[in-house]
Amino acid sequence: MNASKLVILDRDGVINEDSDAYIKTPEEWRPLPGSAAAIARLNHAGYRVVVATNQSGLARGYFDQAGLDAIHRTMAAHLEGAGARLSGVFFCPHGPDDGCACRKPLPGLIDQIVAEYGDVTGVPMVGDSLRDLEAGVARGCRPVLVLTGKGRRTLDKGLPETLGPVDVYDSLAGFVDQFLKDPS
Repeated sequence: MNASKLVILDRDGVINEDSDAYIKTPEEWRPLPGSAAAIARLNHAGYRVVVATNQSGLARGYFDQAGLDAIHRTMAAHLEGAGARLSGVFFCPHGPDDGCACRKPLPGLIDQIVAEYGDVTGVPMVGDSLRDLEAGVARGCRPVLVLTGKGRRTLDKGLPETLGPVDVYDSLAGFVDQFLKDPS
């Protein structure tokens, strides 16, 4: 299967507001302005949109699987209200010391996406942190940094040359506006 009509997004800081205290309940999930409409525009242009997100709050005991599922149902309902949908949500439930292969910056979540959707070379990986970009680049994705969430802090720290060229946008909406004009 060809994944060329695919876009991969991080969740917290890209689709919804991020929190250093974690998003632990559906009530704490707050969409970023314009994110749902941006995903809808991608969908209407024929793109499948998937999420690749670290959710170490599971391992840390801040919420359980049912709580995470409820957060994702809230997100899906909000997106649906804007005419948008996600084709999949891939998440790492592990903590930083668990030694898994799926916690970004490792590419395990991207590997799961490859298994389901095919080669992701050139597919945009949109994130607000260096780890998002590194996970995507490890599998040939095009790194896109948004300045929402932790994005401004990430940019201010400097991006390593090992990433290659990184596209930088104020928000997911800004990326989508440009991407739909010129997807290359």
